Amino acid sequence: MGAKAFRGVLTATALIALAGCDASVSEEQKGTGEGTIELAEFPDRPYWGDTHLHTDVSFDAFGFGNRLGVEDALRFARGEEVTSTTGTKARLARPLDFLVISDHSDGMGILRRLADAPRLLLRDKTMRRWHDMLNEDPRSSIRATSEIITAAAADRLPAAMRNGDNTEETFDLWNAQLVALDRYNQPGKFTALAGFEYSLLPDGNNLHRVVMFRDGKDRTSQVVPFASLGTTAEQLWDYMAAYERDTGGKVLAIPHNSNMSNGLMFELSMPGGGQMTAEYARKRARAEPVVEVTQIKGDSETHPLLSPNDEFAEFGNKGWEVGNLDASIKTTPDMLLGSYIREALKRGLTLEQQIGVNPYAFGLIGSTDSHTALATGDEDNFFGKHTGNEPKFRDRALVPQNLGTREGRFGWNYLAGGYAAAWARGNTRAEIFDAFARREVYATTGPRMVVRWFGGFDFSEADWQGDWVRAGYTRGVPMGGELTDSGKAPRFLISALKDPDGANLDRVQVVKGWLDASGALQERVYDVVWSDMDKRRPVGGKVPAVGDTVDRSNATYTNSIGAAELRALWTDPDYRKGQRAFYYLRVLEIPTPRWTLFDAVRFGIKLPPEPMADAVAQERAYSSPIWLKPSA
Repeated sequence: MGAKAFRGVLTATALIALAGCDASVSEEQKGTGEGTIELAEFPDRPYWGDTHLHTDVSFDAFGFGNRLGVEDALRFARGEEVTSTTGTKARLARPLDFLVISDHSDGMGILRRLADAPRLLLRDKTMRRWHDMLNEDPRSSIRATSEIITAAAADRLPAAMRNGDNTEETFDLWNAQLVALDRYNQPGKFTALAGFEYSLLPDGNNLHRVVMFRDGKDRTSQVVPFASLGTTAEQLWDYMAAYERDTGGKVLAIPHNSNMSNGLMFELSMPGGGQMTAEYARKRARAEPVVEVTQIKGDSETHPLLSPNDEFAEFGNKGWEVGNLDASIKTTPDMLLGSYIREALKRGLTLEQQIGVNPYAFGLIGSTDSHTALATGDEDNFFGKHTGNEPKFRDRALVPQNLGTREGRFGWNYLAGGYAAAWARGNTRAEIFDAFARREVYATTGPRMVVRWFGGFDFSEADWQGDWVRAGYTRGVPMGGELTDSGKAPRFLISALKDPDGANLDRVQVVKGWLDASGALQERVYDVVWSDMDKRRPVGGKVPAVGDTVDRSNATYTNSIGAAELRALWTDPDYRKGQRAFYYLRVLEIPTPRWTLFDAVRFGIKLPPEPMADAVAQERAYSSPIWLKPSA
């Protein structure tokens, strides 16, 4: 095609942005934040953020109609009011502490250039047709984008749309973003982090990663985002290693939506088959210390077929379990093993025993994956996965949602999103990134409950009477840490506080996975502490349900049940000496309305039985695991 015709449009825009923004940025804003603010002795609070947000630079976000850019996204995350693409005023009830802009590295800005290009200069007939559809109306624009996603999944994009032909434009766009991120980065107040999404999609199977940098523009401008077309995840890790070697900076990758990978995200073998090598496992573990367990496109913790004894396993699965990302290949039960986080944590134990390295020893976070530039994971403030299901579209819960050119999912299948919480000593790029690197992070499906726990061998009830956080750090390890078997059952200090503006807590559970003496993988969910323990006594090994105060006719609930705080000292009853295991917390709220019920009440819509049955849920948090390893 006549690529030069639309190259000039966006290059000029980017250069104008570069020329106009840099002067107001202080030296403190440009770097990692080290030495800029006073830090706490230990991580003193969870900092809340979203690591997975798309702006109009992402080809699909633009194609779906988004016209908000990086500055709109940063202003919204800081708590300022913005106007959404469809004209609705939008504002977070509580600002976020940090944000990662993660636009797709493939074809950055390319649909904006295609839509703006002079038609006569487009020589490729497919691109001319897509140009016309992008400019015709919102519905045609979405259809064109769906076709492009399918073409990308099948490796059938026109040559001019492959990233290699757009290096210059990518560099300009990337640098414009970096300038804006430095300008909005305020150590101690708000952290703006650079990133991109690497969207590997073999045959429509989701192997996407968000890549997140620790550094400011002085280092990140020395590279451009790494494109997925024609590459492998291992090549991404090589790109990351080269960045760290050449710039002295730091970078990590976050896999997401493993629930639609059809078993490829967490394989036991090498990609394509064969025994996984220690070198491959080591590269993966180093590059990917964290995974995204929950977001708008479903929850990837576990599946009822994998965890049949887990009564809370079926959260956020509906619609997303039917097939891969574009629904081109149906998911079969055997594929689930490589698609869900809990099973991956278990597989990691097996691999570590076999090859000496655990490639799946990761921490857990949530994020939104919003393509509207609006990072909201709140049920009562859901602004949609993309512009086509912003609140302007009142029946958005009921309409089919195309991924690729196929249908099979509906609006009500979308979750409101998720957030990442990072335990850090202060709000800077360095502190937030380092919390991710050491896995001292956790996920929520949107609420901001405060979850903290420590593992050790000599904790006691007396620790609650003193500085238990100091005890946790000095005599144990926090979430994300590792314990070496001491011959005694590990003990855990567990604390969960409700979201101060949200619902009470139902219970705290410990999820354990381990290798038994025969080498078989096991899992068990323990109810550790719950509200009204005197009244809710276990029956047949199960704690009775907490109750349900949701008024379906008004989308309201009351905190007349549940607890504001739950705390426990817990000792593993199934410990065996020499056992290889992991433990993570799952914290459940009492039932509350989902965004679909808020919509139904707000817009006067009667939900059909299936979405109505799914209109109330128990939101949750997932801590990063603590691992128990045999002594050498």
